[in-house]
Amino acid sequence: MYTDLSSDEYRQQFADDDLDDYQLIDVREDDEYAEAHLPGAINIPLSEFMARVDEIDEDLPVLLVCNTGVRSAQAAMYLASLGYDQLYNLEDGTKGWREKGYRVDRSQDF
Repeated sequence: MYTDLSSDEYRQQFADDDLDDYQLIDVREDDEYAEAHLPGAINIPLSEFMARVDEIDEDLPVLLVCNTGVRSAQAAMYLASLGYDQLYNLEDGTKGWREKGYRVDRSQDF
């Protein structure tokens, strides 16, 4: 399955790691991602997820994020069904991240 993490737990366990050590994937749609996303997050919208799953390295931990943790949990369950085993879901999502005042990035064309 996957492990739920709060924003604080993510920061404690992963935020200081090099992004080469894990994958941070935002499954929100392009416009949502452009508005604000966690630093270093790669956008693979849930609507494209099954077609783009080959972009996700099975050998590295995968942390999935959306707005509130629902879509990212769906993506985590899908990856688990494919045999991925180092899966994490940011349970409070980008919304919770922002509410805590943590830094977000924005796409330049937003």
